[in-house]
Amino acid sequence: MFVVNYRKFFYGLSALLIGASIVFMIVWGFNLGIDFKGGSIIEVDYSQGRPEQADVHAKLAALDLKESIRPTGDTGFIIRMKAIDQAEKVSLTTALNSFGTTTEKRFDSIGPVLGGEALRKSLVSIILVILAIVFFIAYAFRKVSEPVSSWKYGFIAIVALVHDVIIPTGVFVLLGHLFGYEIDTLFITALLVVLGFSVHDTIVVFDRVRENLKHISVKKPFDQIVGESISQTFTRSINTSLTTLLALIVLYFVGGPSTQHFSLALIIGIIAGTYSSIFIGSPLLVTVWKWQSKKGKK
Repeated sequence: MFVVNYRKFFYGLSALLIGASIVFMIVWGFNLGIDFKGGSIIEVDYSQGRPEQADVHAKLAALDLKESIRPTGDTGFIIRMKAIDQAEKVSLTTALNSFGTTTEKRFDSIGPVLGGEALRKSLVSIILVILAIVFFIAYAFRKVSEPVSSWKYGFIAIVALVHDVIIPTGVFVLLGHLFGYEIDTLFITALLVVLGFSVHDTIVVFDRVRENLKHISVKKPFDQIVGESISQTFTRSINTSLTTLLALIVLYFVGGPSTQHFSLALIIGIIAGTYSSIFIGSPLLVTVWKWQSKKGKK
């Protein structure tokens, strides 16, 4: 019953996190990767020691590549720039080699049209996943009509899922402003994984509420049933999330830059998803029930 009794506190905390995330998005905007805005990226490694970043930037300024340079590892750089052709790439490689022998670890180039199309498809995929989840929940709980109807379970799931999308996005906008983190297709993939993970936790609690409604022998208030359902599933949800987080934390520390950002997005999203399933989704059932009860008395 602790979660249900203090639900206003948990709502307030979520509202604060969501509000801060939205402010970050409005003030700083999205630092989109080349997957979405188009451009080129090259990762090089210097065998004889990495030169000063300022020197490399000064050398590349003459090429007008609109580049951003970030150190990686002990001896390398990741350089993001506008989309370049083969002649410009040769000039870039020559400029980089003027500081010592380099090894090209990767190079990717995406045009702005393809980048824009990837962004649209990513947004559509998130919306379709959320809608599919809502329809599934409404269908799965179609026989539950009292005291909260099935479509309201689906609506509450939307609130929890929006929470799970906004918070990781807000954190990455902040990290993008401070450290140059980008929102790319791997980040969208992480969000889709988080949506699936979060709704799984939410359905587990909702299903326990449904079963308890069916099998209670003594009439109990709905808020008590929800509180008992959360208590019965709490340990399972926390343990599942913790074991997943342990694997992701290891991946974050041993993986490369791309894998690190992907695993970090998952870590933030799973923490937010576990929180929303326990402290937002299920207590909202009680809030909706109380609103209905007040309307019924009027």
